[in-house]
Amino acid sequence: MSFFSRPSSSAIKISAPTSEEPPSPRPSKKDNTQRQCRNILIYGHCKYQDKGCIYYHPSRDAPSPAPPDSPTPAAALPAQAVNAPVFVPKVPINPASPTPAAAIPASLQQQSSVSSDSSSEQSSSQLPDQQSEPVPALDHDQYDPYNPYSYSSTDASDDGGHALSMNPYELPPGYDAATLDPFSAPSMAYHEQPLNYHLYTLPRPEALSHRYFISDEIREELQRRSETIRAAPPNNMGLPEELQGYHSLLPLEPVGAERRKFGNWYSTMYRATSSSDGITYVLRRVENFRLTQQTAFSGIEAWSRIRHPNIVSVHEAFTTRAFNDSSLVVVYEDHPNAQTLYDAHIKAKPPQFQHGRLQAQSNRVDERTLWSYIVQIANAIKVAHDAGLALRLIDVSKILVTGKNRIRLGSCGVVDVLMHDMPSSEIAYLQQDDLTMFGGIIIQLCNGNMGVINDIPRALEVIDRNYSTDLKSVVLFLISKARAPKSIGQLFEMIGSRLLTEFDEAQNAVDRLEGELMTELENARLVRLMCKFGFINERPEHNHETRWSETGDRYIIKLFRDYVFHQVDEVGRPIVNLTHVLACLNKLDAGTEERIMLISRDEQSCLVVSYREVKACIESAFSELVRG
Repeated sequence: MSFFSRPSSSAIKISAPTSEEPPSPRPSKKDNTQRQCRNILIYGHCKYQDKGCIYYHPSRDAPSPAPPDSPTPAAALPAQAVNAPVFVPKVPINPASPTPAAAIPASLQQQSSVSSDSSSEQSSSQLPDQQSEPVPALDHDQYDPYNPYSYSSTDASDDGGHALSMNPYELPPGYDAATLDPFSAPSMAYHEQPLNYHLYTLPRPEALSHRYFISDEIREELQRRSETIRAAPPNNMGLPEELQGYHSLLPLEPVGAERRKFGNWYSTMYRATSSSDGITYVLRRVENFRLTQQTAFSGIEAWSRIRHPNIVSVHEAFTTRAFNDSSLVVVYEDHPNAQTLYDAHIKAKPPQFQHGRLQAQSNRVDERTLWSYIVQIANAIKVAHDAGLALRLIDVSKILVTGKNRIRLGSCGVVDVLMHDMPSSEIAYLQQDDLTMFGGIIIQLCNGNMGVINDIPRALEVIDRNYSTDLKSVVLFLISKARAPKSIGQLFEMIGSRLLTEFDEAQNAVDRLEGELMTELENARLVRLMCKFGFINERPEHNHETRWSETGDRYIIKLFRDYVFHQVDEVGRPIVNLTHVLACLNKLDAGTEERIMLISRDEQSCLVVSYREVKACIESAFSELVRG
């Protein structure tokens, strides 16, 4: 329960003795025999050897003397040591402000030789460099166990030392957080750091990390997606305020960048919120498209009936003149923070510093990930072909990576509208083209280059050199021109063993997510309790009774609130202990028979009640509020 409490310390104050001070008391035998004066180790002599220094001073003539039981007079000082600087501890440690040794930085522990028996010899070689740099005194009142940048835990020393760490989010000198404009950030002296979503909460007790909290990786990813969905659209973009029941349009492509073409038409992507259900969708707008007949939307109706985990679902399509032209808009399911296969694996990445120099990053996809992509794309193609449809556009720029090795085929149905005049008898040929484009994607991912599709022999050499023969066989099957029509079912016969591996990974992912969900299950109970506290405590009036929250059962609830959240230590400092709060709230929700003592704020009265009785008081007061 001491996670948030201030730690204690056994650090001892040390200072250089002077001639005016009275002789030091006789030290213990343990100090005399186990402590060698650090001035002897560094400079070869000790200036205070004859002035009361309590540490062991070996004779200069003895190569390895045994430690005596009492201090030994030192020999005459050499001439080169007369003008040597004197070792004086720079950090005064106040014994009235206890702090654990683990909370003191290693650089300060090395200067306090009496704080650890094992640090004297290990840190002696570091002191000459440290003496030339002034070290500020350690203020124990400013130690904050909740600040992750107070001291960062490292393996700097064997005695549990911690190295100083800079907080990249700390305001520069001269800025007052209370007077800053929250919408105008000051000019910082450091580089802007990426947002870490765990910094808004205090560190949690490690004993509770796997019981009440979702893992940081999943929580941060979900919060990034939530932040992306709720991003406010920029002003003065010239976009329509409302578009066929969609509002808050936000461009998904950089403004002013090169315009992308979808076939022979320019195309733009937007994120918008539906007025009917409040869900965000992605709108693909095809500019200057003139619809000649309503039957062009028949393909969109067929695609909207397909719901598959590897296909971006099609919602609807319509034409509009809201952009001052005749535009086709196809609405898709939104997957925030998704990136294309091109951006993830083919687009050139900036070089990074490795081993002291800049090195280019490799775009090569490992074979395990590649097989996962093949299985997912083949699964999506099979669903479309079984429905009598053809994807007609399988490209690395139209396939989204929405999670770890999780992909979805996008832009389905657009080509069906743009080329609606093609006869339905051509579907069989279009499905054969889907398989050929599928093989081209595998070649591009294996080579990390889109242009390699024009040099198939060279691309196959790279695949043969870096990947298995099974993968090469799949590529040859997809891109070869067979006499008989190929089908996606034949591909599944070739990769049957890989399907079992992908199936196992999917089940393991479900198990992991269920485990994460179980950790969050307990939090809903605690939130409901906190809401009931907020409804009851400090309520100014109820049924024309101004002191309703201060009388009857509500008074016990108020005292319990103080017991959980408003405790202080012996000197009046607030105790911010998350472990104590979680334990009390869980016992309250369970209604245990454990009894606690509640003391009034004036300390004139106390009540001994059980958690079950406090729970009954809360239920009674909340029911009274519900009844009105």
